Parts: sequence; C-alpha cells; structure tokens
Amino acid sequence: MRLIKLSLVAALVTTLTFAADFTKDIGVSANVAMTSNYVWRGTSQTDDSPAIQGGFDLDYKGVYAGLWGSNVEYATASLEADIYFGYADEVSNFSYDIGFIQYTYPNQVDANNFGEIYAGFGYELEATTLNAKYSLGIQTDDSKAEDYIEIDAQTPLLVDFTVAAHFGIYTNIGKDYSIGASKSLGKIDFDLSYVGFTADSDTNADDQDNIVLTVGTSF
Repeated sequence: MRLIKLSLVAALVTTLTFAADFTKDIGVSANVAMTSNYVWRGTSQTDDSPAIQGGFDLDYKGVYAGLWGSNVEYATASLEADIYFGYADEVSNFSYDIGFIQYTYPNQVDANNFGEIYAGFGYELEATTLNAKYSLGIQTDDSKAEDYIEIDAQTPLLVDFTVAAHFGIYTNIGKDYSIGASKSLGKIDFDLSYVGFTADSDTNADDQDNIVLTVGTSF
C-alpha cells in the first residue's frame, strides 16, 4: 500500500511539473488599434471611414493561433472576424511562417467567407528586414479567393522611426503598394502610410489612393 501511495505521489508531482513547464511556455498577447481607414490589400474595407480593431494571440514554442476583428462597410457586412493558426520560427537571420487564415463576416451570407493558406519568409540584413509572403486562396462556401503575393521591407531611421515599403499582387484583381513611417512612444505605436491600389483592367474594382493613420498598442 505504501508503495502504491508513493507511486501516486510521484505521478502527481510529475504531472504538476509537466503542467507548470507547459504553461510557462505559453504566450498570451492582445492588441487594439484605431485607424482612420481600414485598408486591406490596397482597398478600403470601411468606405474610407475609421475602424476600431483588435485581437488575441496564443503561442507555444512557435505554434500559434489567434482571433482578430474590425468593423467594416463591405457589401452588407459591418463586422469582420478572422481566425488563424500556424507555425513560425527563426534560424539565424532567416525566419519563416506557415499557416491558415479564415476570413469571416458574421452578419453576411456565408458565400463571402473565404480562407487562405500562407507561407512567409524573412531575412534580416544589418539594418533592413526583407519579407516575402504567398497566400493561396482556397474555396470555402460559395466563394473562391484569389492568390496574393507580397514583398515588404523595413528599415530603422534616426530618432527611432521605422520606414516600411510594400508591394503586392492580388491575382485577377489588382496591385497594391504602400510606403509609410512608424514610431513607438512607450506602449503606443503610431503609423502613417500612403497606400495605393491599381485595379486590373478586366475587373470591377476601382483604383484607390489613401493616407492612413493608425494608433495602437499591444499587451
């Protein structure tokens, strides 16, 4: 009987130790932001109006999952809620990120919901970070998403400003590009960007130009 009790105690201690180590490695974060115009891949999702956005993220040794939302004025939708998960890691100056994201509009017909599988890669130079990402649109419900390729570059300047440039190609829809500057003051992040979009000639989309100011924080 004493041996059984000791075995149960040992098993309990082992379980509690494993649980403590597991929870220690779990990261939890949240973010919230206000933007003058929710622009996604070059086009406004709020009809050139402001948006309040926010999300939550969990990660465990590179495996992550999250939820992000924003108000929108897209067709008959007023809310966007995105769910995503994946795996990210770094090896020396090289980083990668592979995952899936589901775009949903809870108060709109399911036909407008769609998903993407994505793979992103980054490389850090002495003062510049380069990133490339490919998003493979997959058919969900009655809608087929198009593929998207994007390239980004970020470099720090004096007085803790960071300048970022972006170029993306949205298959059968158009091309988007942006350049902007960001700065953090304590816990508050500021970003001011010019964002442009050139629609393909055989689509119903329109060219757009926007100046976007975003103020946010994460914790």
